[in-house]
Amino acid sequence: MNGVALKMLFGDRGKYLAIIFGLTCAALLVTQEAGIFLGYMIRTYSFIDDTRQADIWVTNPELQFTEDAKRMPDTVLQRVRGVAGVRWAQPMYKGVLNVRMTDGHEQACSIIGVDDATLTGGPPMMTQGKVEDLRAADSVILDQAEATTRFAYVHADGTTAPLKLGDTLEINDHRVKVAGFCRITKPFFWQPVIYSSYSQALLMAPQQRRMLTFVLVKAVLGVDRHELCARIRAATGQAAYTANEFRRLTAVYVVKETGIAINFGIVVVLGLFIGTAIAGQTFYNFTLDNLRYFGMLKAMGASDGSLLKMIVLQALVAGGLGYGLGVGGAGLFGKLVQGSGLSMFLPWQLLVFSGGCIILACMVPALLSAAKVRRLEPAVVFKG
Repeated sequence: MNGVALKMLFGDRGKYLAIIFGLTCAALLVTQEAGIFLGYMIRTYSFIDDTRQADIWVTNPELQFTEDAKRMPDTVLQRVRGVAGVRWAQPMYKGVLNVRMTDGHEQACSIIGVDDATLTGGPPMMTQGKVEDLRAADSVILDQAEATTRFAYVHADGTTAPLKLGDTLEINDHRVKVAGFCRITKPFFWQPVIYSSYSQALLMAPQQRRMLTFVLVKAVLGVDRHELCARIRAATGQAAYTANEFRRLTAVYVVKETGIAINFGIVVVLGLFIGTAIAGQTFYNFTLDNLRYFGMLKAMGASDGSLLKMIVLQALVAGGLGYGLGVGGAGLFGKLVQGSGLSMFLPWQLLVFSGGCIILACMVPALLSAAKVRRLEPAVVFKG
């Protein structure tokens, strides 16, 4: 019976290809758009991922995401260091300042000031120079990707020249020298990233009574991080998050305060709906066209259960092929855009989700077709 079901499916080449096309489109759109959404969500906390040394982030309680620079009193640092279970705690400054290039253009940049002595929270990967170069006076390290784009020098004739080691920039009327270039995880937020020492960042930033943005904490080995967060909150009155909690805080804020989730969700739902509609309508028409064969099998003694299995097998075979082609297309698209401004992430959970969507898209028309076959009278094959 399985062989007969597959011959029926493959025999009607036009409808078979239409079913595969609809399911492929559904699988491709669901997987691709959901993968792009997850890729952008990962970018929202790329700064946290690049600062791998910290187990716990101490911040102002009113801070809502990584770029929300709300300061704390400098005394918080020493109070955190006095909490039992803290191995070390280091300060970090993070803020947005205008940077003037040598050609006179200005660019708002994210300035990250790391501890002068330990350089904790410094660039994750250097491409030119050394992290230790930040200890030199008036030195900064820039994102390599921006050296040839937003930091490039524009000549009078319109040609550009990339920023080089030793070039100077002006940050809030402070002249600094480019001491190195680094590679960071592509951020979701748009400002270029510049690293400096903590003391240098405080000199460049507009002076305020409170300047401390984060305290990066390393827990003593074996200490529960959630318990340590609770002790830090009790001792300082500030917020304390594990790295995963801080990632979640940032991602949830972006989802709630922007339309990114709704926009991608609409595309996923429309893709699933349109693909399912094409495949479902075609599969239902395919069943109607083959009613005489199902009636003949029923007249020969085939049970309703056997006919249901045939229809389900046809739907699963078509769904499996459509899912494989769609997911393969999404994976190929991800490879093609790798290294571009577009981000895409395809975890196994997403593949399971898209597989479930395609199974649903197959089973609904299959069950509707099976209901039609179940009501079929065997005598229909002898009419006309």
